[in-house]
Amino acid sequence: MSKYFSLEGRIVATAVMALAVATGIPWLCIYFGLDARLSWATGLFLGIIVILGFMRLVLAPLTNTLKSLQSGLLNFRDGDFSISLIPPRDNELRQITNLYNEIGEHLRRERAHIYQRELLLDTVIQSSPQALLLVDQSDHIIYSNSSAKKLLNRGRPIQGLLLQKLLPSSPEEIAKAINNWENGLFNYTDRNGTHSMHIGNSTFVLNAHKHRLIVLREMTREITRAEVEVWKKVIRLISHELNNSLAPISSLAHSGKMLIAKPDKAAALEKVFDIIADRCKHLTEFTQGYASFAKLPAPSCETVNWQALIDRIAPLQEFTLSGELPERQGYFDPVQIEQALLNLIKNSSEAGSSSEDIEITISTDGLGQKLVIADRGCGMSEKVLQQALLPFFSTKEQGVGLGLALCREIVDAHGGHIQLLNRPEGGLQITLWLPWAK
Repeated sequence: MSKYFSLEGRIVATAVMALAVATGIPWLCIYFGLDARLSWATGLFLGIIVILGFMRLVLAPLTNTLKSLQSGLLNFRDGDFSISLIPPRDNELRQITNLYNEIGEHLRRERAHIYQRELLLDTVIQSSPQALLLVDQSDHIIYSNSSAKKLLNRGRPIQGLLLQKLLPSSPEEIAKAINNWENGLFNYTDRNGTHSMHIGNSTFVLNAHKHRLIVLREMTREITRAEVEVWKKVIRLISHELNNSLAPISSLAHSGKMLIAKPDKAAALEKVFDIIADRCKHLTEFTQGYASFAKLPAPSCETVNWQALIDRIAPLQEFTLSGELPERQGYFDPVQIEQALLNLIKNSSEAGSSSEDIEITISTDGLGQKLVIADRGCGMSEKVLQQALLPFFSTKEQGVGLGLALCREIVDAHGGHIQLLNRPEGGLQITLWLPWAK
């Protein structure tokens, strides 16, 4: 009997009742002597009224449930999953509303879970020492963390600002690196001193739109810690090298002392002294390499003719001069800058770049002088790029790691900075910037 209380049962009951009215009333009217056609018309009319009345009564729960479902689905579309429906008495409609409520509860749990994950991710990003900027294709900053606000806008909010309007208030070196889409290591100076930064750029598609992610990492502490480790390493290296030379020299000196008493061993004695001299020469070259780095004198700056500088370097290392030389003469220590350029050109050649692809570009402006050495060698990995300027760090089997470190010391002594960047088409670009006066 339960099916007659369902929606389907009530519709069947309404149809049966309407049929009974439509056929019963005409026979009743005929029994009382009324016209047959009028009786049948009256019965049909009353049957239609009964059908309409009962159908409205029967369909009322269905109509109300459909309206509730429509309202709930509109809330789903707007992201509101908090509405639940009261189950009606009809079994079929109760199943639909129960399914709707289950979906709403599932969506509420999913939203709460996603919110918790987003909150955790945002907390981690906001506490990160790395400065992060997410920029959309219209150059608006749509996300940033606390480190980015502190670095670029003195802690003030930057979300929603145009990147190009924010950069003029940022440190000049940082603004330039961001504008040029650079990836690599650079230095900048503020009232707290000189800082080493690493910048990385990447692009990805989010919600069918292209976005740019900028990551700026403070490298000063890491470089300082790495330098301490390097100094420990070099002390062990020097100790090892000295022991490897002094122990044989001591042994050979003892052997020579024994051979002096034997006149017939003069040839052997001469060989002993030759070996001692060779080891002493090796030690001299070894220590002089470190002395050139440790005892770098203060630069003696003077006016330098650019063409004369190029002419002195050209016979020693092959390269290509790109562009015209500046009309304004340079101002720096010519001996030290010449040594730095020779080291960099040599590194480019050893990195696999041909001499035709090693280019030097020189330019000047009102603030200083810029010398750019670009090659098409193997470049550097991100890990090597972050440590390339450290003293005694080298990826070469026989390298001592003094070339780039010496260049850095020379540029720093002039009051300038050095920048290393991997080129998009392959190779490395090293920029030396020197102010007109320290």
